[in-house]
Amino acid sequence: MDRIPVAGPSITEKEIEYVADAVRTGWYARATEYHAKFESAFRAYVRSEHAMALPSCTSAIHLALAALGVGPGDEVIVPDVTWIATSAPIDYVGATVVFADVDPITWCLSPASVEACITPRTKVIVPVDLYGGMPDYTGLRELSQSLSIPILEDAAEAIGAEYGGARAGALGDIGVFSFHGSKTLTTGEGGMLLTGREDVWGRASVLRDHGRAPGDVTFMNSEVGFKYKMSAMQAALGLAQLERVDELVAKKRETFGWYQEELGTLPGVMWNAEPTGTRNAFWMTTAVLDADRRISKEALAERLSRRGIDTRPFFHPLSSLPAYAHRAEAIRARGRNATAARLGANGINLPSGASLTRSDVSRVSDAFRSALAE
Repeated sequence: MDRIPVAGPSITEKEIEYVADAVRTGWYARATEYHAKFESAFRAYVRSEHAMALPSCTSAIHLALAALGVGPGDEVIVPDVTWIATSAPIDYVGATVVFADVDPITWCLSPASVEACITPRTKVIVPVDLYGGMPDYTGLRELSQSLSIPILEDAAEAIGAEYGGARAGALGDIGVFSFHGSKTLTTGEGGMLLTGREDVWGRASVLRDHGRAPGDVTFMNSEVGFKYKMSAMQAALGLAQLERVDELVAKKRETFGWYQEELGTLPGVMWNAEPTGTRNAFWMTTAVLDADRRISKEALAERLSRRGIDTRPFFHPLSSLPAYAHRAEAIRARGRNATAARLGANGINLPSGASLTRSDVSRVSDAFRSALAE
């Protein structure tokens, strides 16, 4: 029996053609042609002033924090439930990570939890559009504006999601995306930074190329910066994917709909939310079990694996990871972030790859029901 993978891209002849052309032509004077096309198209899609293609979403977050001047003595608030790539760059710039709880319905950073974590040292708020879902940006932006604290939107998983008609990536001062191989839109590895702030754009443009001003041909570095560039082949792949983005997002939403037909009425299971006024991109179809089912996500994953089904665990709370467990902020978070702890212990991502068929979803659903009854 073939295994069903948890993720995977949709690659067509269009992507292969664009990448092959970049391999043939993307050098020397033409080295940045595909970058320019990809950035321009992405900027138009998200409806942002500026877009910068980068090697990863992690580098985009790092560059954004550096461009905002975040450093030692500053605090940055992140949701306790997310991948460590959201928080690791805060260490890169020497600032302190503060772990806030999440909303029990959207699983995203809640304004109330952010407000409880704010101190005079708070420099940035980093909401995460978890699994393609959207937090309460109305509340978050009201808080941000009242305290003059910028929002860095981590939209790594949310291409195609919307809040109040605005697209993911355009809901903060800065937005960042991931194009990892598991994402809805992929360049293999890669990321994008978007912003409407001219000060951030100007600073990031210098820092991303070893401290050189854009267009510099004298190799006269004004400061020590970073090497954060995407290859022409990646940009070509991204451009082809972006030209198919509506199709790719529609497939994710269709897949989630299939799961709802199969499992949506199953008692004791919560699924990705789509509150009024939002559009969930459903990067991953995610199930969170009621605690009284008395099965861990690890046990459930093992039962599904025996049936040929690959899964991913719901993110562990960052404050519970060995990387952070000894820190004072993590210890405080473990004492207050009850929602993050519950979700982290009881959630699992089901197969959500672009190649998934209706019969695959039926097979996964049958295995899910059997695993719960075992």
